Amino acid sequence: MKVVVLTGAGISAESGLATFRDADGLWEGHRPEDVATPEAFAYNRALVQRFYDERRASLRRVKPNAAHHALVELERRLGDDLLLVTQNVDDLHERAGSRRVLHMHGQLQRVRCEVCAAGHEWQDDLLHEPACPECGRPALRPDIVWFGEYPHGMDEIHEALSEVDVFAAIGTSGVVYPAAGFVDYAHASGATTVELNLVPTPRGDFHTTYAGPATEVVPRWVRDLLGD
Repeated sequence: MKVVVLTGAGISAESGLATFRDADGLWEGHRPEDVATPEAFAYNRALVQRFYDERRASLRRVKPNAAHHALVELERRLGDDLLLVTQNVDDLHERAGSRRVLHMHGQLQRVRCEVCAAGHEWQDDLLHEPACPECGRPALRPDIVWFGEYPHGMDEIHEALSEVDVFAAIGTSGVVYPAAGFVDYAHASGATTVELNLVPTPRGDFHTTYAGPATEVVPRWVRDLLGD
C-alpha cells in the first residue's frame, strides 16, 4: 500500500504554533506581499529577515503533538511506501521522528545563499546578515518558497501521486495550488482519498472526511488505515 500524506497549518496549530495567514488574510500582522515575495525582500530586506527570525525563534517554544506522532507510527509500519509532503515550514514532523518528509514550501531552519546558491541548516538570526559558510558573502536568505517561486520537490510529489493507493490531506484548506491539485492527481491514479480537518473543505473532492482536531482524528485514521 503506497500512501501520500499532505499536511498543512492545521496540524502545527495544535502545537501552539501560529499559522502565518490569519482570518483577515494577514501573515502575523503583515501583508503577504510585504514579507513573502522576492520583491519584498529586495525592497525591505531587514523587515523580511526579522519576520522569519521571529518565526524561527518561535519553533523553540513548541513541541510535536499526537498527530505528528501518529504519522511517525504510519512511517514505521509503511517505510518507503509513505511519502509525507508538508506545506509547513516548521520542523515538528522531524522532531516527532518522521524521516520521509518533503517540505514543498521550504524550511525555517534552512537558508540558501543568493550568490553561490549553497543551502545550509540554520538556527540563528539573519537580521545581522551573517556570511555564507560556503562563499563568505553576506547574502543568505530564508529557504522559504515565496509567492511567485516554484515549490520544492514537485517532480517527486507527482511521481508518488502517479502510483498512490491512499492520499490524505491533513489540516489544509485545499484551495491553494499546486497542493490543491494533488487530490485530482490521486483520483487519476485510482487512489482512495481522505481529508482530515476541523471541518470538511467546501470542494467535496474526497471519498472520506474525518472532521475534528488533528490530534484526535489523525491517530484514529492511522489506526483505521493499519487495521489496528
